[in-house]
Amino acid sequence: MAGPHDSLTGRLARTIAHLGPIPLAQYMAEANAHYYAHRDPLGVTGDFVTAPEISQMFGEMLGGWLADMAVRAGSHDACYVELGGGRGTLARDALRVMAGAGLRPEVHLVEASPVLREAQRSLLAEHAPVFHDSAASLPEDRPLLIVANEFFDALPIGQLVRTPRGWREMVVALGGTDADEPDARSFVPVPGDRPMDSAIPPARADAPADTLIEVCPAASAIMHELGGRLARQGGAMLALDYGHLQPFTGSSLQAVRAHRKVDPFTDPGAADLTAHVDFAALADAARAAGCRVDGMAQQGEFLLALGIAQRAAALARANPASAGTVAEALDRLVSARAMGSLFKVLALAAPGWPQGAGLAHAPS
Repeated sequence: MAGPHDSLTGRLARTIAHLGPIPLAQYMAEANAHYYAHRDPLGVTGDFVTAPEISQMFGEMLGGWLADMAVRAGSHDACYVELGGGRGTLARDALRVMAGAGLRPEVHLVEASPVLREAQRSLLAEHAPVFHDSAASLPEDRPLLIVANEFFDALPIGQLVRTPRGWREMVVALGGTDADEPDARSFVPVPGDRPMDSAIPPARADAPADTLIEVCPAASAIMHELGGRLARQGGAMLALDYGHLQPFTGSSLQAVRAHRKVDPFTDPGAADLTAHVDFAALADAARAAGCRVDGMAQQGEFLLALGIAQRAAALARANPASAGTVAEALDRLVSARAMGSLFKVLALAAPGWPQGAGLAHAPS
């Protein structure tokens, strides 16, 4: 049986004690790797609920968007690709709609969690999903129809803060005093010692003292890979997450456990660590790879433009007893009081592919 010194808290504490503070990105990466390797975090009994678990309508709208793109492009051999597919609920609902449009694509899932892979394999058994550790191993011989819902927010971020000594990277150091009990030590974020002025965009170099900006090199690298794939192979992509359409300042790092926000620096690996997604940076990475950016929008506006309200009305008519539940789900997905404005959508397509629906008035 593993002893207390085998815990993630203990391992991180000993690493910091021996080698010094570690970058925030390393702390977040190790915490989330441990978290997703050991649990199914979704649902009422988990730590959080994602849009596909709220209602089948969410996956149906995305599946309809992808099917429309493929049909208008004349691409019936495209693969369905999902990054971080949860339990497979979104894929199930999207693929059902795509089948109604005459599309039965191969299913490729980029998923690191062994627990969630098993859930996806079970729910999507009829589609025989192929699993990937990263986007690098996705098929290269056909177009890709890609969905990334609440994927980018869990990637490790770095934070840079302007101090009186110049720009510094935020690192994670040890708090507390009991060096003999690593599991009892706490963690604290502090500015590091290494100058980071050269990493700051010129437009932000002279920001006021205490300004903090977040960067996510992992997200930009993945989006550059996917954008390049779309440019070379054809296809389209939807990325949906909570975040900002324009660059922002301040810390957005948060931890969620049992549907409540908790301290990100307490008990690493026991909560889901996330940060707001910089959609402008994702769009820039895709463009740099030769992909076309069709637009960005709030999730509520996008889903309403695709006809989710009409779909909700149809579901309520078909089963009047569920009308209240359907209305509640619709409100959660599109209302500004819930996910409608906090969550954003980025739509991408290969050059030469049709313009995606629902984004005619979105900024590009």
